Amino acid sequence: MKKYAGLENRAGRPWQVGSGGFTLVELMVVIAVLAIIMAMALPSLFNARMAGNEASAIGSLRTLVSVNSTYKTRFQSYATSLGSLQTTGYIDDVLASGSKSGYTFTYTGAVDTFSITGDPISPGSSGSRYFFTDESGVIRFSSTGTATATSSAVD
Repeated sequence: MKKYAGLENRAGRPWQVGSGGFTLVELMVVIAVLAIIMAMALPSLFNARMAGNEASAIGSLRTLVSVNSTYKTRFQSYATSLGSLQTTGYIDDVLASGSKSGYTFTYTGAVDTFSITGDPISPGSSGSRYFFTDESGVIRFSSTGTATATSSAVD
């Protein structure tokens, strides 16, 4: 290794090409900086995921309203279950299972009416709003518990 006269490393020894490395303190500083960056980024990531789940739930409710209209036109009554909509090919297996993107969907159908609720699987983690819709097609929400036909409409 080549030594440079007059240049010394932290230990007071002559500096040599290729003898470098990081000290424990330097590594700890890098780890601390990364931890701070992660601490600032994670809440935003969780909020974005929750917003995505809520948007997916609203989209699923819109889909269910639309396919129910089509189903009623074809069969002269609304579907009695999510399984009926899946069997006829109107929705996929994932939505027919009643759970999608952090939300659980509960469907109730009769000849001239239906209602659907979308509740977060883990409130505060997978979503913070509860949703409701019926044959009117208006999607409603509640932040405190299961939404109903009298809850506020989604903008």
